[in-house]
Amino acid sequence: MSSKGTVKRFSASQASTEEGLQYHIRCKPGDVAEFVLLPGDPERVPWIASFWDEQREVARHREYVTYTGRYKGVPVSCTSTGIGGPAAAIAVEELLRVGASTFIRVGTTGAIQPDIEVGDIIIATGAVRLDGTSKQYVRVEYPAFAHFEVVSALIQAAESLGARYHVGIVASTDSFYTGQARPGYRQYEQSWMRDLIPDLQKAGVLSFEMEASTLFTLSNIYGARAGAVLAAVANRIKNELVENAGVEMAIRVANEAVKILHEWDQTKKARGKKYMYPGLV
Repeated sequence: MSSKGTVKRFSASQASTEEGLQYHIRCKPGDVAEFVLLPGDPERVPWIASFWDEQREVARHREYVTYTGRYKGVPVSCTSTGIGGPAAAIAVEELLRVGASTFIRVGTTGAIQPDIEVGDIIIATGAVRLDGTSKQYVRVEYPAFAHFEVVSALIQAAESLGARYHVGIVASTDSFYTGQARPGYRQYEQSWMRDLIPDLQKAGVLSFEMEASTLFTLSNIYGARAGAVLAAVANRIKNELVENAGVEMAIRVANEAVKILHEWDQTKKARGKKYMYPGLV
């Protein structure tokens, strides 16, 4: 763990020390596993790690809390990203620098389709880029999509655990309020906000959240794998919100997906293949 009383010298251009300690997440090479689960809430990190065989806190700095351990024998880490694309991008950038290569966002979401019940989980295949962070990496036409192996592993995990789940596209925003068609302070709104949910519904978008588009965009640019499993704690159409509804199931699905991906990676290595496909199992 980092100490507030310790002064460290970092490279201003790389935001790291000579030993590779990262400025924001305060992790260095060897601190994290290749598989990293990414909740937004720092308090969700020990909750996720409570399902592991073993765990230890590696670092705690600002919104970034990191645990590393093993789930069913597979090395795994968990780092909180805080809220929104900017903070998530920092976590992804620095985790890649210390050895991570596969990310699974474990978050919450607000459904905008009437058939999604509060407490269901959503496995995202891609994200509508309504954020600003991903636009600072690549032009807006570049798609934000999850890695097919991570999506498949999450589906298999959800099936094995008997989860109620949906698969499809989510929308990622930078604003929890106006950006998701909620009124701002003193009922502030713009005309486009009234069309946002109906337009997205017609396009088959499942829900709102705030980090997936950044995670998917950066992971594809950098050649990492990424996916997202989201607990639908709210349904905007029914005006329902239940805190932590479905979160434990999303956690269990994410952890199990890590084990599945590890097994698939071992199979690919043994068979000399780069990609997983049904006939390989």
